[in-house]
Amino acid sequence: MVAMPDATVTGTTVLGKNSDRPVFDCQPLVQTSRRRHKPDSSLQLEYRTIPQVSQTYATVGSSPYWCWGYEEGFNEFGVAIGNEAIFTKTFADAVKSSQAGKPPELGLLGMDLLRLGLERGKTAREALDVITGLVQQYGQWGSGVPGLDHETGGYDNSYIIADSKEAWVLETVGTRWVARRITRGVATISNQPSIRTRWDLASPDLVDHAIEKGWWPKAKRNDFDFARAYIDFKTPLQLSQLRVQRSRQLLGQKENREISPRWVMRVLRDHYEDTFLKGPNFNAALPDFLTLCMHSSPANFTWGNTASSAVFILPKGSEGIPRMWWTPVTPCTGLYLPIHVTNSRLPEPLTTAGRRGKTITPPPQAKPDAFSRKSYWWLFRDLLDRIKGDETGTEFASRQPMARATFDRLEHKWLAASAKVDQEAIRQKTSEPLDRFTHDCFDEAFDAIKRLRKSMDS
Repeated sequence: MVAMPDATVTGTTVLGKNSDRPVFDCQPLVQTSRRRHKPDSSLQLEYRTIPQVSQTYATVGSSPYWCWGYEEGFNEFGVAIGNEAIFTKTFADAVKSSQAGKPPELGLLGMDLLRLGLERGKTAREALDVITGLVQQYGQWGSGVPGLDHETGGYDNSYIIADSKEAWVLETVGTRWVARRITRGVATISNQPSIRTRWDLASPDLVDHAIEKGWWPKAKRNDFDFARAYIDFKTPLQLSQLRVQRSRQLLGQKENREISPRWVMRVLRDHYEDTFLKGPNFNAALPDFLTLCMHSSPANFTWGNTASSAVFILPKGSEGIPRMWWTPVTPCTGLYLPIHVTNSRLPEPLTTAGRRGKTITPPPQAKPDAFSRKSYWWLFRDLLDRIKGDETGTEFASRQPMARATFDRLEHKWLAASAKVDQEAIRQKTSEPLDRFTHDCFDEAFDAIKRLRKSMDS
């Protein structure tokens, strides 16, 4: 979801993202610096080796333990991107071809495309051009879920790509794509194509291809509806429609310059508590429908947990410092920590995976990660398990408020302090105040987690 400057309290672009992944899919942070690369150098990804460009930009992103790419991230120029899986007729056709013994050539994962856009784009539009060029060249066939084959774990991708001036909703279908520019108000996406009859940029043969495949009548060419033509109606929309409408509703409540970073955090923590549903029947950690903050279910109808959550603040030029507020695992039991691309270094536990370590492994070959006390992500996964008490969340109703009382106090303090930190960093023209801010907040967070784990043990 994204709110443009005219809709926010801060007068900045604010982008929010929840990453829903398997319960073991650890997501440490990855930090890269600006780099020059030798001519003819290459980049090895999970399925393909592609040419490297002459220069890549500094980035920070939330990266699954087996993956080169990011679920969400931002770069030194204040470009931020989040992506979602979408299920399309194009992907369904690829599955049929694979089942017939003629699979498409393996392509690039959406997470890799996201990071490539950040490393190679100074603006949202440049990042869009990077991603669409690579989609057209390589496609995106291949599993994006550890332990699953390509037919089961694959998907197409949609993105929100934002900077301080504009945002783009980009939706990709195989080697084709369509994009809509956002300059005012808000926009949200979930796990379904959302662009209908109006867009700003697209693959030149997007409409012709749908007509040739019989997905859209030639006689209605001038009324072409991208989502209607390309969506796979055999994939239930209950995965996505409820969630995208809920995020639109909540952002719409504050759209008149009232959307704050804290409000976006509240949206990302939502389980429909203040609707006629009053949240899940027993507790949020025992879902009976899909929520923005996702939890695993004994019935296995969700993808797992929200594995990370981020809120990006993207100010104009010298008016502030681009910042990612990031938490591992479910945001309703999480604590958003301030992260900056310009941090000289991040605390080591933030960049540490579990026992499998951080690798680049084709997902079908990736084994589940496991707990390590050296990993910040796994400490929060362990905390979630302790808050729940058991698989059905027997203790969630009593323990989750304990965690929220501790974490809300810290978040409120850190959000209030962030503007002064920005001013100090801009005045001093150094990242030292940002380093100190991130490390001090991390230390407080680490102590809070230890206290909560100890109190729940007793």
